[in-house]
Amino acid sequence: MEKPYPVGLVWLRRDLRAQDHAALSHALRSCHQVHCAFVFDTDILAGLPRQDRRVEFIRGCLVELDKTLRSLAGQPAAGLVTVHGTATREIPRLASALGAQAVFFNRDYEPAAIARDAQVRAALVDAGIACHDSKDQVVFDRQELLTQAGRPYSVFTPYKNAWLAKVDADDLRGHPVEQHAGALAARPAAWARAVPTLAELGFEPTDLASLAVPVGAQGAARQLQAFDRRIDRYQATRDYPALDGTSGLSVQLRFGTLSVRALARLAHARAATGDAGAATWLSELIWRDFFVQVLANFPHVVAADGTGRSFRPAYDAIAWERGRPAQALFAAWCEGRTGYPLVDAAMQQLNQTGWMHNRLRMVTASFLSKDLGVDWRWGERYFARQLLDYDLAANNGGWQWASSSGCDAQPWFRIFHPVTQSRRFDPDGAFIRRWLPALRQLPAAALHQPWTATPADLETAGVVLGRDYPRPVVDHDAARARTLQRYAVVKQAGPALA
Repeated sequence: MEKPYPVGLVWLRRDLRAQDHAALSHALRSCHQVHCAFVFDTDILAGLPRQDRRVEFIRGCLVELDKTLRSLAGQPAAGLVTVHGTATREIPRLASALGAQAVFFNRDYEPAAIARDAQVRAALVDAGIACHDSKDQVVFDRQELLTQAGRPYSVFTPYKNAWLAKVDADDLRGHPVEQHAGALAARPAAWARAVPTLAELGFEPTDLASLAVPVGAQGAARQLQAFDRRIDRYQATRDYPALDGTSGLSVQLRFGTLSVRALARLAHARAATGDAGAATWLSELIWRDFFVQVLANFPHVVAADGTGRSFRPAYDAIAWERGRPAQALFAAWCEGRTGYPLVDAAMQQLNQTGWMHNRLRMVTASFLSKDLGVDWRWGERYFARQLLDYDLAANNGGWQWASSSGCDAQPWFRIFHPVTQSRRFDPDGAFIRRWLPALRQLPAAALHQPWTATPADLETAGVVLGRDYPRPVVDHDAARARTLQRYAVVKQAGPALA
């Protein structure tokens, strides 16, 4: 096939790999010479703390990607062009400087990214440079799946059924890169620089290395291989935070060090053989597509400042706790000192590692909104700051599910009992003991609700309630009654759209 462009530029964002990459594959097959670039966007970086695990993770991925591109090109002068500035300015400027006739990138569905991309596209068009976007982040996007009435889905199960009915080998087929890599171009001398150091970006090292988070596509591939050996147990183990039962691939999906097509292809093939674990994991991947298409089709779920609005507007009428009492409860939740061990252990895991087990994301979110009566948007923002795998669509969807304000959400009158959840999913207390060492010596019978422990058990364990571990900040039964009253304003709210 004749290539229409002499020079092309691939703009990398949340797709930090050189395998099965839609935009890169498209560019290599369309251009005689291809440059790849990443912008350390100051519009994003400016609001971050100087120690940010995500920035360090991204930089580590780019260092590996730079080496991979040079290896694929077969010449040391190739590699990744990195720029520090605003993407809206730097991408059009870089495309012109490199003599590119076309810019290729993979779609992003977050409102701020859509606005940014529209600005870049307009600037490129004004400069006479073509612009091509590709689907890469999900299997199905935007309005590829619609109800029989021609509307986007807002209920997961019908969406999942439609996803499974539609998906075929073409949807899961990879986008080849290696066989076309000869088009990767040498960088002009002005752009042949190493990936900036953290210091050059204005950041400091974090504890990322000590957390043993796999960085880059090679680490992600090893992580996937490890999960593949236990995927058949996923259904049975995924809800138990003390076990290595999840895939652990959320960070890799967030930053695109793995292709979602490769993951869905693996899960779909294994599920077809009757593997229940693979089928359950595939369902989780479909949830991810579902929340992305909700964000794309119902943008009101995210307000202009990046926080959420209720999918069902009636839920915005809920009167949440306010003032100093609410701030105090929220601080106790953030710092893992609510007096409910499973909740506190989960928050310690989040604060110390930047990750939280999925079952515990539901438990802690339910506790904040339905036990403490604190606006779910406060928790959504806190997770956005803390999570290494933070993804706007999934985070917003998960918080709205837990607070019952979203599409296909947990019914408002269903409220997780933090002690019941603790006994069920951490029965021997292994997870609690790991993250709350002050309670390590308590017997299992008392571990899930220390305020019921006998004086003898507390003394033996060296625990003084109120000193070594807090008493509960709320009584669950009383909080449940208040929540049912609080949510009464939405009793007459209609169901989510079909």
